[in-house]
Amino acid sequence: MIRPAQQTDLSAITKLMGELGYPTNEQDMAHRLNKINSNPMYNTQVAERHGMVVGMIGMILGYHYEKNDDYVRIVALVVDSHYRKQGIGQELIQEAEKWAKQQGAGRLVLNSGNRGERADAHQFYTNLGFEGKATGFYKLLSS
Repeated sequence: MIRPAQQTDLSAITKLMGELGYPTNEQDMAHRLNKINSNPMYNTQVAERHGMVVGMIGMILGYHYEKNDDYVRIVALVVDSHYRKQGIGQELIQEAEKWAKQQGAGRLVLNSGNRGERADAHQFYTNLGFEGKATGFYKLLSS
């Protein structure tokens, strides 16, 4: 079952962020989710199996400067390692596609790190019709 994330999912989402490679604590995750949930351009969905949250997808509606169609960017996608290869990730992507269409968006986009441990994820995205078309650049800003 895929459903909107709720405040009661905080512990599970915190754990899933660690599985995605971004360990955090519930206090920090609550802070992030409060900001995300206050913005209607974001949508966070969770996958539930047997009453437990075992996956999540976070997305944001975006607008292009260079063309008229909108897009939805998947900013977080993770399935608990004990539940992978069971179709849950595909269900979460399908939910993203559904939401994107409801928003009038013409495409889904995502970034995935170029680390060796992401090879399976890259193959998963390719199998679902995503194309690797861009290189991301990041710059940390000093305070």
